[in-house]
Amino acid sequence: MTSRYSPRVTIQHPKGALPPDVLESLEQLIFGAIGLTSFALADADVADLTLIQWRAMVVIGRADGLRVSEIAARVGMSLPSTSRLVSRLERRGYIKAVRDETDRRATIVSMTEEGRRVRSAVIERRRQLMNSSLAAYGSTLPKDLARGLATLARAFAPYE
Repeated sequence: MTSRYSPRVTIQHPKGALPPDVLESLEQLIFGAIGLTSFALADADVADLTLIQWRAMVVIGRADGLRVSEIAARVGMSLPSTSRLVSRLERRGYIKAVRDETDRRATIVSMTEEGRRVRSAVIERRRQLMNSSLAAYGSTLPKDLARGLATLARAFAPYE
């Protein structure tokens, strides 16, 4: 099955599906990560950013110079909704949207200095929250945690 907004992502159901306890743990990890991001957004004085706006800023920051249609596909939104999101972020000064000179129907979006500053501040605050949350578990964390997390990151990469 292909996602409506992101044709590059194909959802496959492997024969050996993950055990329910593993799925539950992954869901808890994801819920926690979303919570950390929400707190980081509030702590970084950008509480006016919603999670979906933040998601767009992450996507734009990773591949500066994207068309609105590419952002829509990566964020999982319709083109009209993404266009409105881009307009809001541009009004706040976080991004800049210009017409594509090679295709006047398209708009190219890139991060402004203010957008880069906000993005860095949120990421830094989130890392601080992660470090403080995990500090008490330092000696009990698995020795191969980095390798395991890297594997999960690769598995979830199509959704970045």
